[in-house]
Amino acid sequence: MIPEEKVREVAERLSIVEVVSEYVQLRRAGSNYLGLCPFHAEKTPSFNINPAREIFHCFGCGAGGNAFSFVMRMEGVNFPEAVKLLARKAGIEIEERQLTPAERKSQDERQQFQRINELAAGYFRSVLRDGEDGDAARRYLAGRAVEAEISEAYRLGFAPDRRDGLVKHLKNNGVDLDLALTLGIIRKNDSGWYDLFRNRLIFPIRDAKGLVIAFAGRVLDASLPKYINSPESPLYHKSSVLFGLDMALPSVRTENAIVIVEGYFDHLALYRAGICNVVATCGTALTSTHAGLIKRHAERVYTLFDSDGAGKKATLRSMELFLEQRIAAFVISLPVGDDPDSFLAQHAVEAFVELRDKARPIFDFFVRSLLVQTPPSSVSNKVKVIGELAPVFKKIANAAEKSLYEKEICRLLDIRPHEFRKQVGGMAQTPPQEIAKHQEQPTNTDRTQEMLLALMATFPEAREAIRDQGVEILFAEEYLTLAEAMLAESINSDTPDWGSLVGRLENQPLRDILSRLLFMNSQLDGIDWKVAFDECCQARFKKQQSFKNVSLRLAVIEPDSPEYTALLKQAAEELRSRRLKP
Repeated sequence: MIPEEKVREVAERLSIVEVVSEYVQLRRAGSNYLGLCPFHAEKTPSFNINPAREIFHCFGCGAGGNAFSFVMRMEGVNFPEAVKLLARKAGIEIEERQLTPAERKSQDERQQFQRINELAAGYFRSVLRDGEDGDAARRYLAGRAVEAEISEAYRLGFAPDRRDGLVKHLKNNGVDLDLALTLGIIRKNDSGWYDLFRNRLIFPIRDAKGLVIAFAGRVLDASLPKYINSPESPLYHKSSVLFGLDMALPSVRTENAIVIVEGYFDHLALYRAGICNVVATCGTALTSTHAGLIKRHAERVYTLFDSDGAGKKATLRSMELFLEQRIAAFVISLPVGDDPDSFLAQHAVEAFVELRDKARPIFDFFVRSLLVQTPPSSVSNKVKVIGELAPVFKKIANAAEKSLYEKEICRLLDIRPHEFRKQVGGMAQTPPQEIAKHQEQPTNTDRTQEMLLALMATFPEAREAIRDQGVEILFAEEYLTLAEAMLAESINSDTPDWGSLVGRLENQPLRDILSRLLFMNSQLDGIDWKVAFDECCQARFKKQQSFKNVSLRLAVIEPDSPEYTALLKQAAEELRSRRLKP
């Protein structure tokens, strides 16, 4: 754990302008700085830096935070790693607290596992590049137009057709073979130790930081299985790893989109053609963890699976995951019989870009696939199609998108909207509680709640009034956590360090809300905080039906009158008592 005083020292030594300017071209705009957002594609700058508060906020995509959270987003690292990275830049030595024996053992083992994988990757790479045993693999790659530069970028290797070539290499480097066994790259039977990979082209599988965590081995002929992967290990969990993510991230930050393919050579073909924002699943179906990982880095995803039946099934399986994560997903359709590798071998990259730009939204692809499989030529077929559409249709969270799809489905099926709704189950919109499961923040900002937060950030008197009134009374759940954090930050000071709080908030949506409000608080200059606070209280209480009469009275009496204060307290007490009831 990094001591808090060291975190503060790093923050004081480096300005956020200095940090961000290494990634983004900035220009001064009054007291702030402005640039093109690195987290989404834009032509008009909406990315702002406030050097006084040491925070950033993009009014285009909503991203916000401080220097540490900026580096976390840009480099795909966690908070301690971001602190260490900036500490090195600032010339500050980080001395972490002493680890417990269990923590030390776990860390040492992980370092040993990492060393073993690096030794294995180096061994496979040397065989491919220089060894006699790698001659067949070199000819194979030449036949697939994989040049030395691409081979080096992927760190491709070759496992020779020997029983224990890797075993001997690891032993010669002092490796405990039982640890290598834990990683699954070597095995043991009654005859002794032997290699998992033999006579296979090796693709090292790397994490987002570029560290080797596993391997995939491909045969050079038509024998089966075509691929084998390292088994699950302390370093490798295939359901949470996307092959090539480390290579894709720089392009993903520019494109704000990810192309996902099935195979390693599909990935290589696209990357070689200059389509760099591409990742692949590691020989497994797409999982919810994969979808969450994609959402963390991009707003859009393009699926590019094979055009055969299995590829279509993989596309449709991924659809529900993307709908659940609320990611805009599209399907790139290649000609029947083609995969990315074969397509790009016959066509220029511009042809692929044209297909990508024509990609169908994934739900639209699903609807049309259903209609091809079950033509709506009879009532029973139409009912069958609606039955298969319904569970997926219900997961579309955006009301406008859902309404448009409803119209299109009704047109294609030649039925009336009310008939469709009746068949689906009468749902015109996704139930709010269902949407809420997948939201980390409110999609529609509550102006009253955000004005109260802005008053808290600007006026010490407003913070005291909110404490007196009761923070749990004035704020709904999605804003309550932030309000409580702001009050805690301000306990010992009339001038809290809001920039520091932005960095400490663990919830990214809350960081985004606070950074946006801190940029907008200049709009509060010259206002009467008490009048604004009272108006927010009125608006808050009006939302409670039982307070209607109180709200009406509050609207017509003087805010400075004793009756006004008494009515506010009465409303707050009634609301508090209601919340306390089981």
